[in-house]
Amino acid sequence: MKIVLDTNVVYALFRNEPAVVTRLRFAEAIYLPLPVVAELLFAAKKSDKRSANLYHVRQLRHTCDVICPGEETARVYADIRLELEKKGRPIPVNDLWIAAICRERDLPLATRDAHFDEVEGLTVLSW
Repeated sequence: MKIVLDTNVVYALFRNEPAVVTRLRFAEAIYLPLPVVAELLFAAKKSDKRSANLYHVRQLRHTCDVICPGEETARVYADIRLELEKKGRPIPVNDLWIAAICRERDLPLATRDAHFDEVEGLTVLSW
């Protein structure tokens, strides 16, 4: 199975949570959306353990493929944002981009954020 990781699942991986580590062992491919990479870098740079955390992000970056948004992703983003606005269920901007990247490419998202369940056409893996 191909899997896209949300930031909170990456943090669980960094903590070596057994359930996450085991699930990822069986993944065919692991992807990081560019907004997740940005969130990880931001958190690492503002942390007290900056060097160690940046090292972990770099190591993860070398074992995963980064997915960058493109023009089609922007169209999907707009669709998702409009759908959620109509429902009265907005989600954070970075999460809109993550959802758009996953929905555009029909890839499942491993996350701990329940608000992704509001996004139609998105396969959510609640880890």
